[in-house]
Amino acid sequence: MDGDVRVAVVGGGISGLSAAFRLRRRLGPNAFITVVESSQRLGGKLWTRELAGVPYDVGAEAFLARRPEVLGLVEDLGLTASLVRPTSAKPTIRAGGRTSPMPPRTFLGLPTSARAMAGVLSDEAVARVAAEPALPPPLLDGADLAVGALARQRFGAEVVERLIDPLLGGVYAGRADDLSLRATMPAVAAALDAGSPSLLAAAASVLPGHDKAADPPDPVFGGLRGGLSCLVDRLASASGAHRRLGLPVRALHRCPAGWRLEIGSAPNPEVMDVDAVILAVPAPAARRLLDGLVPVAAGAFAQIPVASMAVVGLALPADVAPMLPQASGVLIAAGERHRDGTPFVTKAFTYSSRKWAHLDGPDHLLVRGSVGRFGDIEALRYDDAELVMAVRSDLAELTGIDVPPIDWLVSRWGGGLPQYGVGHLDLVDRIQRAERQLPGMAIAGAALHGVGLPACVATATAAADRIVTALTD
Repeated sequence: MDGDVRVAVVGGGISGLSAAFRLRRRLGPNAFITVVESSQRLGGKLWTRELAGVPYDVGAEAFLARRPEVLGLVEDLGLTASLVRPTSAKPTIRAGGRTSPMPPRTFLGLPTSARAMAGVLSDEAVARVAAEPALPPPLLDGADLAVGALARQRFGAEVVERLIDPLLGGVYAGRADDLSLRATMPAVAAALDAGSPSLLAAAASVLPGHDKAADPPDPVFGGLRGGLSCLVDRLASASGAHRRLGLPVRALHRCPAGWRLEIGSAPNPEVMDVDAVILAVPAPAARRLLDGLVPVAAGAFAQIPVASMAVVGLALPADVAPMLPQASGVLIAAGERHRDGTPFVTKAFTYSSRKWAHLDGPDHLLVRGSVGRFGDIEALRYDDAELVMAVRSDLAELTGIDVPPIDWLVSRWGGGLPQYGVGHLDLVDRIQRAERQLPGMAIAGAALHGVGLPACVATATAAADRIVTALTD
């Protein structure tokens, strides 16, 4: 394509960088692609920092390996040799005042059998799960509803509070009573739409089957030796995009020949004229840029709330290894408390040295604590030292490990996690119908069809293809 083609990608996270890479592949070496990022680094929620001399992911730490998008990028970028899989260590859950193995074969906390729930649920709750198939079939009639509402109706409160809420909270930093079934569990909703006779059966139908006599299933998740910032760096390089860091996009205007961006300081903004633009930014930034330009899309983005969270990385002395559970980590249900009545601040721990073999060194143990649920920001007001002390206290309650860390770090993600409330897919449909009315503009990112890396890459690919089609037409 002609070298005069100019495309701006607003947002330098995984969505924006994947879009820039796809544009380069489709438009060729002469297209001028610019990635404009308001912060001083690329990667967004992919960030690998150094903890006790080890590259350590403090945002996303893994990707779903059963979808092809990120695995395809890893292969295209020559990173296959760096691909790592989790160990066989299993997750646990803290609920009802005790820590138990995570029940097998649940789908984001939805049970697929009652027998597996023993140990996490009370006998009464297990019996209610077992009786669920005898209830009248759950009929959605095309409607959307909160995951928590449906699960409470079918299984009772314990399943929601002890299983579904911690698992959905780990993914979305949200609560099951607020999150949309169709947006967070579309396969389950589709099974119910197709006539699944019970919620147990619907959840079971979306899990991959496994014949015990066959080979073990492939691991669900993948990561990269050296951290996911390796993917960021390789994408940025392979895209050949010009990088403008530390420059917010203040305004976006439609012009007869394309688009005009105002970037930089408010008193003296720089003007950038391009043929096409991809927006790959969080919902609040998208709302601001589209306000007045595409009111329908801006209004829809305004209805997507966001949650904040923080990640605390701890490097512990190696001699506490016998005290650290032989598990990949623990999810902590909301409302759980220490024996003295103190509430837990941390919503989940990843025992990184147990979960990832390449992080299991002889000199230290690496542990990651996640803090922050939607609507609960009290702990996020702590300064870094206070937050580390709170996370250490929770870890001591769970494991007995109460020693100063060799090293620690805190990474904060303000407004970084979109909440998929009831009706979220209708909002996305409004955004994308409005987008189609604007030639040369495309939208990507976690606010649309999923917060995981593969979903973000999928939106980026679709956005880049839309732009290429518009330019070639």
